[in-house]
Amino acid sequence: MDFEQLAKIENESERVNRTYDIFNEDARLNHSKAARVEFLTTVHYIEKYLKDGDKILDIGAGAGEYSLYFARKGYEVSALELADANIAAFKKKLTPEDKIDLVQGNALDLSRYADKSFDIVLLFGPLYHLKNDADKQKCISEAKRVCKDGGKIFFSFISNDFVFLTEFGYDVNYFSNGDYDKETFKLNDFPFVFHTVGAARKLLADGGINILHEVASDGASELLAARINEMSDEDYTQYLRYHFYICEKPELLGMTNHLLFMGEKK
Repeated sequence: MDFEQLAKIENESERVNRTYDIFNEDARLNHSKAARVEFLTTVHYIEKYLKDGDKILDIGAGAGEYSLYFARKGYEVSALELADANIAAFKKKLTPEDKIDLVQGNALDLSRYADKSFDIVLLFGPLYHLKNDADKQKCISEAKRVCKDGGKIFFSFISNDFVFLTEFGYDVNYFSNGDYDKETFKLNDFPFVFHTVGAARKLLADGGINILHEVASDGASELLAARINEMSDEDYTQYLRYHFYICEKPELLGMTNHLLFMGEKK
């Protein structure tokens, strides 16, 4: 499977499924210190709201990085994932002690889960792929439905505006031949869907979400990966403290590959 073949797949669910035959989600969040910044930042914010006995739903769980982390902390975790490759990678990491209800399914249909049954809902991967606004709102609506009153929902987006610089790091000619609108600087939504900060904010507001935090979850970590990966453990710990210090600053919010929004039902 290559990008040309992928683009020919008309069914969105199947196209997303096959996307992860190309991209290795299993290693994305854990292969280096730089890659770990997004994961550690996301965990940092989730843990601000976790309470003993909370039930977590991980929608679009990928290869299980978050599900496994929280299940091994003693939380009851349910995980839903669409892509075959991610399901296979997730299952390889499961041990008999991991109490995770893992199912293959689509984020647009959470009918297997009862209303108001989870304290924490994670909606990360699906918003990387849904192009249609109606589907995005259905996805958000389903996440709201299964979240308890007073529970928290976490949303992840791929940021439109900073990807230019990370791509430039790989291709010196990106600004002339990159796959984006040369006038508006809107990236082509293939194979992923990109959102500006404003677009993500509006999507959630339209979906009835009261936003509590807006976070540049990985900041410049991919752009600076070579230097970050050379850091001593002591320097890396201080770098993370610096990252947490700046990651909610409004003036820096769009300068990240991934955006993390936390909210609750209005």
